[in-house]
Amino acid sequence: QVQLVEVGGGLVQPGGSLRLSCAASGRTRSNYYMGWFRQAPGKEREFVAAISRTGTITYYADSVKGRFTISRDNGKNTVYLQVNSLKPEDTAVYRCAATDRLNSRVVLTTWEEYDYWGQGTQVTVSS
Repeated sequence: QVQLVEVGGGLVQPGGSLRLSCAASGRTRSNYYMGWFRQAPGKEREFVAAISRTGTITYYADSVKGRFTISRDNGKNTVYLQVNSLKPEDTAVYRCAATDRLNSRVVLTTWEEYDYWGQGTQVTVSS
């Protein structure tokens, strides 16, 4: 079992930045697929970003490409999401996800492919 805890959310003005962190504990290994998803009130869960097990390959939703950066530190069992140039439409609860299920894909972009989820951290973008 793996526990994921996100920190780093908050209230920020449009154009601002935050750095979200997701720390894994429990049965941690460096070969977990990791990803970030978000969900705004009244909307479905949305894929944001994913990173390969080694951290060498990343993938982003079109809506955040060029503004968000996902990275990982396997030594610290932590994945990060640097969010820049924030827009009001980025307002949501951001949750990290992990799985160690074998998969032929290098990065995983759908929530069904993940087994472990954090509770989430709220990001609010407002002036």
